[in-house]
Amino acid sequence: MTPKEVLAQIRQREVTTVDLRFMDFPGVWQHFSIPADAVGEETFEEGLGFDGSAIVGWRAINESDLLVVPQPETALVDPFMVEPTLTMICNIHDPITRSDYTRDPRNIARKAAAYMREGGVADYCLFAPELEFFVFDDVRFAQTANEAFYRVDSIEGAWNSGRRESPNLGYKPVAGLGYFPCPPTDGLMDLRSEMARRMAECGVGVTSHFHEVATGGQCEIDLEPRDLLEAADRVMLARYVIRNVARRGGKTATFMPKPLFGDNGSGMHTHMSLWKDDEPILAGDHYAGLSDVGLYAVGGLLRHAEALCAFGNPTTNSYKRLVEGFEAPTRLAYSRRNRAAIIRIPVTGTSPRDRRVEYRCPDAAANPYLLFSAMLMAVLDGVEHKIRPGEPLDRDVADPGPQGLARFAAAPRSLEATLEALRADHEFLLKGDVFTRDVVDTWIWYKKSHEVDALRARPHPYEFNLYYDV
Repeated sequence: MTPKEVLAQIRQREVTTVDLRFMDFPGVWQHFSIPADAVGEETFEEGLGFDGSAIVGWRAINESDLLVVPQPETALVDPFMVEPTLTMICNIHDPITRSDYTRDPRNIARKAAAYMREGGVADYCLFAPELEFFVFDDVRFAQTANEAFYRVDSIEGAWNSGRRESPNLGYKPVAGLGYFPCPPTDGLMDLRSEMARRMAECGVGVTSHFHEVATGGQCEIDLEPRDLLEAADRVMLARYVIRNVARRGGKTATFMPKPLFGDNGSGMHTHMSLWKDDEPILAGDHYAGLSDVGLYAVGGLLRHAEALCAFGNPTTNSYKRLVEGFEAPTRLAYSRRNRAAIIRIPVTGTSPRDRRVEYRCPDAAANPYLLFSAMLMAVLDGVEHKIRPGEPLDRDVADPGPQGLARFAAAPRSLEATLEALRADHEFLLKGDVFTRDVVDTWIWYKKSHEVDALRARPHPYEFNLYYDV
């Protein structure tokens, strides 16, 4: 869509409000709105100013001004607003130099795709994320000087099997057994179908949706593969749709990786493939149908796996999911079918065009622009240096012997550990000026000071169980 076409749509749809959205540094959509009649063709060139110092991780107060520049190809009419509202995703520019702002995650994604093309490895890279999330009926939490608690509830939570509900009709999935049940045990099918339909109306293709393993309302919606930048845009739009459909239905959706103790957490398994001259270059005659480039891609992801977790698993809560026993990938390895490995080569489909790599570590709390960019940079590093991935993890994960699970390194156990890994291993991200040192340093600083240290300083409710009577 061109600027002229956007302006025509505003007139035809009688739009009254234009909503401008952009991605902050940690990974949350921000926005502000302007009257529709304030938008002209010059808006798409000149942009609009805003206070960058108010956005987490961006400008200092003495250099606060930034520009949002709407991208016309992202325009759509918001299905949730009462007032006719057209939304557009924006890039962030420096108002003096007019250059891309280096801490804008969307600009980083654009640079990663350009670096791939300029290097001649591939013409484009497709990403197909699987969004897992919980739908709750009630959530309460607080953190004060003398109190810290959380409480979530779901009508289908196994913990409510004995609750007086006048009447309690049962059909509550048991913890760990919520995968693929038909209604009425799957009580969220209609809600997910509405989410998928709304996504389709917004141009976000869905390949499937279903109830996930955990009790208490865990769901999954899988997205169609798209090029890097569009895939990240669609993750953000999908999250927006999921939250708003849930809220309209009197429920609340969360992408927090591990909201329930003792049951599965939520991930964002991400499938990726590389294409050149419209041919899949990961496909070949080696293990699991991979080419040499495919093996090198896996090697690059494994070589930088601990650093990648800083973007793919960017919260302290993420590491409560990455523990053994709950289907989360915990081993820095690859495999055709073993889901304990962080990389899987799916065996579904016999066509070379189906050949892809599934990176299973990330969760949907990730900033998709930074995650997909970092994954691509790791893959390109693997191809450049012809990094072999070693032997696959194909044996039974319960085998404790030297050929079993124990021989493969484990994923990082904490956000602090992966931030230190990123500090030691980030040169591959700096190639082509895709990530800058400032971006890496700011990410480490923000996550450590605002999350790792903030959590460390606060008493945990479970510590009262352990230590109150010492």
